[in-house]
Amino acid sequence: MDSTRELNDAAGPDLSVSIGRLKLKNPVMTASGTFGYGEEYAPFVDLNLLGAVIVKGLSLEPRLGNPPPRIMETPAGMLNAVGLQNIGVRAFIAEKLPFLRQYDTAVVANIFGETLEEYRRLAGILNDTEGVSAVEVNISCPNVKKGGIAFGARPELAAEVTRAVRGETALPVIVKLTPNVTDITEIALAVEEAGADALSLINTLTGMSVDIEKRRPRLANITGGLSGPAVRPIALRMVWQAVRAVKIPVIGIGGIATASDALEFLIAGATAIQVGTANFINPSCTMEILEGIGRYLDRHGIAGVAELIGSLDTEPDRKGEGDGDV
Repeated sequence: MDSTRELNDAAGPDLSVSIGRLKLKNPVMTASGTFGYGEEYAPFVDLNLLGAVIVKGLSLEPRLGNPPPRIMETPAGMLNAVGLQNIGVRAFIAEKLPFLRQYDTAVVANIFGETLEEYRRLAGILNDTEGVSAVEVNISCPNVKKGGIAFGARPELAAEVTRAVRGETALPVIVKLTPNVTDITEIALAVEEAGADALSLINTLTGMSVDIEKRRPRLANITGGLSGPAVRPIALRMVWQAVRAVKIPVIGIGGIATASDALEFLIAGATAIQVGTANFINPSCTMEILEGIGRYLDRHGIAGVAELIGSLDTEPDRKGEGDGDV
């Protein structure tokens, strides 16, 4: 851990980033739903070294989630249909947040609801809560009053829920986008116009798996969310598209397991990254990623991570043009 700690010292490269008004000591965040409420990973990770801890998604009331089986491995990834199981926002504030307040790390509360009113109430409760640095809004949930369509599937619905949250909190608002749309830039622009301070993407891709011997779905819910390295190229492409479309910061998520993975997203324009599924495989991976980013900056003589963000060169490589017979 000592070598990682040095990365946040003044003598090393400047790893600090800004997500709107949210100032982070470095760009490494944990993805909601994969890091519990932070306490579960404290034996493996120095929470003080993380840029931010994003806690498991919170609803107004506790949720049991879906029946098992609800998690399974896939080639280079994982399908999950946990169903957003959580203890509810009030229990989180009373039972989990006191532990996180011990650390000098930003705490981001991920929230979700099935109606606009639920999102409003959650935002209002967290706005008055000491120790919460920002709100991340999961808009992949079904709007029960609109026939079950996900809030994030249509620009007008995504904007509506963003405005609802924005109206109830002075905290920075990060909106987490679903990849299960035709054009991610339409949703990104709608959310930006509605008052989001930042975007995070991508949430999981919808997938399924079949047991061919039983001829039954492997998940009780039939479908689930695909995450892990298998989705990384898709996530990277969508992050790059979103960065080019909006003026607010974009946080990259999707299959990030190593420093090299994280650097791809930063170079493509992400201001920060979130580590998700990799936490299940290697509980200390966030520390390794943080250390690897610092070493990369040192190796390339880059004084701070801000210089790296958005440095992707998309011009054609014309080296050697005209050589050869073809």
